[in-house]
Amino acid sequence: MSISGAQQEQNDQLAQAFVQFAVDAGVLRFGEFKTKAGRMSPYFFNAGLFDDGAKMARLAEFYAKAIVASGMEFDMVFGPAYKGIPLAATVAVELARLGKNVPFAYNRKEAKDHGEGGTLVGAPLRGRVLIIDDVMSAGTAARESIALIQAAGATPHAVAIALDRQEKATENGKDVDHSAVQYVRNQLGLQVCAIATLSDLLSFLGSRGGEGDMAQHHERVLAYRQRYGVND
Repeated sequence: MSISGAQQEQNDQLAQAFVQFAVDAGVLRFGEFKTKAGRMSPYFFNAGLFDDGAKMARLAEFYAKAIVASGMEFDMVFGPAYKGIPLAATVAVELARLGKNVPFAYNRKEAKDHGEGGTLVGAPLRGRVLIIDDVMSAGTAARESIALIQAAGATPHAVAIALDRQEKATENGKDVDHSAVQYVRNQLGLQVCAIATLSDLLSFLGSRGGEGDMAQHHERVLAYRQRYGVND
């Protein structure tokens, strides 16, 4: 779906504001961090550190604005355990505040054998489902969510994440030429909406080259992307 120049500018502004928010909240950090793929990354994004009411409310606002701006159509939201659970709940609240009231559901890691039982909690999975998660490393969580949604008779339709790292995924310990987001889009056929991307992070760092260590961070993140990044 093509977007206008004005809409792209709004998306860019939203992404820059989100990166600033993530840095201020201590969720986006710079240094040396080992990723699941075994790479030494110069930055780390830990959505688990959005850990109080004010941060979660602001985070949900960013998600909801990005989702609405994307133009994606969906009938309900789903949060994969565990980080996706509070995300789905708070984003559903914010979407309702913006005038789009939709049901939400989430899953348990372990099936419950008493009460209502099963692994699914919340509204019944129906129609086109938007999966809400923090980041996408290998697409594993997305595949698990897709299987749950399909088993319930609903349609996995789209995924919303906070940050697209835009880097090569790994399969069997080896780098491949696509990212997890590209895999979900091209192989699994789901739309993906990200509040911000690695390109947005680089733009943020580049615009603050004279502020403290930002120039050094920009250089290191750019080198990381040149080594592990994917073509858009």
